[in-house]
Amino acid sequence: MSNLSLAQQAGQRLMVGFEGIRMNRDLEFLIGSLKVGGIILFSRNLGTPDDIRNLCCEAQAYARSAGQPPLLIAIDQEGGQVARLRAPDFTEFPGNPGIKNREDAERFARITAAELQAIGVNMNYAPVLDVTLPDIPGIMADRSFGSDPHRAAELGTAVIETLQRNHILAVAKHFPGIGRTVLDSHMDMPLVRETLAELEIHDLIPFQAAIRSGVSGVMLSHILYEKLDAIWPASLSVPIARDLLRTRMGFTGLVMTDDLDMGAITRHFELDAIIYQVLLSEIDQILICHNRQAMESAYAQIQQHIQDDSRLSQLSQQSVQRILSVKQHLPVIHP
Repeated sequence: MSNLSLAQQAGQRLMVGFEGIRMNRDLEFLIGSLKVGGIILFSRNLGTPDDIRNLCCEAQAYARSAGQPPLLIAIDQEGGQVARLRAPDFTEFPGNPGIKNREDAERFARITAAELQAIGVNMNYAPVLDVTLPDIPGIMADRSFGSDPHRAAELGTAVIETLQRNHILAVAKHFPGIGRTVLDSHMDMPLVRETLAELEIHDLIPFQAAIRSGVSGVMLSHILYEKLDAIWPASLSVPIARDLLRTRMGFTGLVMTDDLDMGAITRHFELDAIIYQVLLSEIDQILICHNRQAMESAYAQIQQHIQDDSRLSQLSQQSVQRILSVKQHLPVIHP
């Protein structure tokens, strides 16, 4: 930790998207100048399996040459409608609704982990642990394990444990649960009116199981839970990210936002306020998938906030230490 400069510490807090299927000036800028802690792959970055592996290897090599810690390289490979890697080069799965038992869950995670590791990806933004409500056409109906929180807990932990046993970091999402919502947070910010007590007997059960199973990361939702925090969505909330997830539920791993380019955030908050809230809430990584200007501004604002505020500086150092601790155990890939 003491070997990282202020600029490097700020960069470690960023997980970013980029354009292109091979190493290019854009990616070199993100790694070398913004010193980002991780990159996320979308369909726009995916060529053949060899292309993807070369891209990941070259990105990691560039990070090493720039004196940076290893990169977290993430992807959304849930199966079903959210799977960046497709046949014929990769195994396609039906997603959570098609997982009927623990054996199915373990098979999905085992094969997915092998395929991700083979191309140099080390983090999967999965599993979805959102619990739906019966007879309500929620936004997550086609991506969840269903409306039984205990079943979601069992199958979700099977995915988590199998991914991580096979050297892929698992990220449970979208805390504290968006199975109740019908509005898409890509467009605007949904509202949940349930109390904490109501969430604890339904939505939070799979996340508590994930924490017990040692899940590496938890992704926060862009939902306003008005009984928990009437001002800030979960992804920017001290009462939710710090008080509930870390203190009450005891999670000590990586906490990350969902994509800050989504309408739920951009339509309601200015970037400087967003960055301040992230730092204050003990959230470790900021996900920005598309907006290059926002990436550069976030990088500058993180540095400014931790320079100006000793409390935020201390919290940021703790976040960076959590990130580096995870990175110590990443598998090394070779061209």
